[in-house]
Amino acid sequence: MTEEKEKSRKRRAIILWFVILLLMGSNGVTIWLWLNSKNEVVREKIIKEQVFVERDNVKEDLLELQKEYGTLEAKDEAMQVEIDAKKKRIDELIKEAVKHKGDAYIIASLRKETETLRSIMKGFVHTIDSLNTLNQNLVAEKKTVIKQLGVEKEKQNTLIKEKDELKSTIAKGSVLSCFNVTAKAVSYKRGGKKEIETSKARKTQKIKVGFTLGENKIAKTGEKTVYIRVMTPDGKEMAKSYDDNYKFIFNKSSGYFAGKETLNYANVEINGVTYCEGQGDYVPGKYMIEITCDGVVIGNTTLKLD
Repeated sequence: MTEEKEKSRKRRAIILWFVILLLMGSNGVTIWLWLNSKNEVVREKIIKEQVFVERDNVKEDLLELQKEYGTLEAKDEAMQVEIDAKKKRIDELIKEAVKHKGDAYIIASLRKETETLRSIMKGFVHTIDSLNTLNQNLVAEKKTVIKQLGVEKEKQNTLIKEKDELKSTIAKGSVLSCFNVTAKAVSYKRGGKKEIETSKARKTQKIKVGFTLGENKIAKTGEKTVYIRVMTPDGKEMAKSYDDNYKFIFNKSSGYFAGKETLNYANVEINGVTYCEGQGDYVPGKYMIEITCDGVVIGNTTLKLD
């Protein structure tokens, strides 16, 4: 009986120790789980805090990038459109950073896009600087070309001036000289065959003008038409008719001629005689007579009639 009790006591002791060991194991597992759970909470808190810090860093970078893009100004219209689009995208990213402050995935995406936008901005800056440098070079080249054109234009103007002066000199040199200018009033008898000089206005029928064209080696040879312009004592131009058939140009003006003579000029002296007449009777007084050739007055004289 005593032996049975001893065996029973030993069994209870074994069971008790087993229960104790089981409880100790269970408590150990519980403690281990609790410690792991606490560490996980701490880890999640740390990660969340890191996300917040990264979010703030990304937002700060975006704000800085926003300022940098704000300084960009492109003269190229297409490039400016791209810059404005990137500015708008930065505004959207800043709003997303505020909205998704605890989302690590979105914050990481924002970081990546921020870096991409910064890289693009550097490309814009490089392109704008290159274009500005190119524009400066073009402006400098333009100034150089304009200066060269100014020099060439000045040379051209000088050449034109010299040419004009030469032409003027030649023109002046080619003007025929006129001398031995005479003017006489004449009337006719025996049916107009006999010519008689007179000083009486009432007897005058024509004015006879004689002249000599001088030698000129640079003047153009060939036919030369000499026009005689006569101003009457009362200040009128004398002409047989006041139409275009008796109109001529002299000294850049126009007038009417009283007589004309065509001579074949060969660069040597040649004499000419022209008979001038007008409409109606001659009046007493002084008649002013001009001789014109090649549009230039080359001689003059006067005639007084009583």
